[in-house]
Amino acid sequence: MSLDMRWKNKFWGKSMEIVPVGTTHVILPGFGDHYEWNKVTSCIHNILSGQRWIEHYGEISIRNTSTDICQCKVTFIKAKYWNSSVNEVEGTITDHKGKVIHRLFGKWNEGVYCGDPPSATCIWRANAMPADHEQYYGFTKFAMELNELDPSLKLLLPPTDTRLRLDQRLLEEGKVEAAEEQKQKIEQQQRDRRRVLEENTMTHQPTFFRKSKDDTWVSNNTYWDLRSDPGFAHLDCPVLW
Repeated sequence: MSLDMRWKNKFWGKSMEIVPVGTTHVILPGFGDHYEWNKVTSCIHNILSGQRWIEHYGEISIRNTSTDICQCKVTFIKAKYWNSSVNEVEGTITDHKGKVIHRLFGKWNEGVYCGDPPSATCIWRANAMPADHEQYYGFTKFAMELNELDPSLKLLLPPTDTRLRLDQRLLEEGKVEAAEEQKQKIEQQQRDRRRVLEENTMTHQPTFFRKSKDDTWVSNNTYWDLRSDPGFAHLDCPVLW
């Protein structure tokens, strides 16, 4: 799996839109399939005051670049002021002639069904939220574990891994002031490195990625080789955090 994640922000006073730019890829070598899809717009409401809530809207187009036997389009429906229904999705799977062979519907925060009600089959269901999720920014169990750093794994990670960011660790531990201090330090280091590059007419060269012909970033397939032998101990890397 790989993805090119960039985004544009639009601030509307009481809300902010996050518009992703880029494509997600999943390759299944055993089946010879290569799936790709885009992401939809996310909007955070009541960003300055009141109860914040998030919604997603737009269309996702999923296709298999290895064959045109079928494709899928899923629409995340934007909430309407006069309708209390939110988080709804609907979609279709069509064959190579454009004929609909399956219909999808549901809610992205609950479950997705295939078929026509009431005989539709549930093909995906969201896991229950952790009991203490409100104390952890509303994170799911998966999101809570993203910053977990196992001691045995730490020895294998490159210094660029964000699980090594001290400000993230401090924030997770509830040390907000110390986290903010470290965050400012990291951002100043970033500005200093950028200034040095500009003064010397240089550009940053990514270690694990390269730019493809369609202007997206893809793996250069060096990460796992470096991780296995001899590891990242000899990787030439600036002090990031």
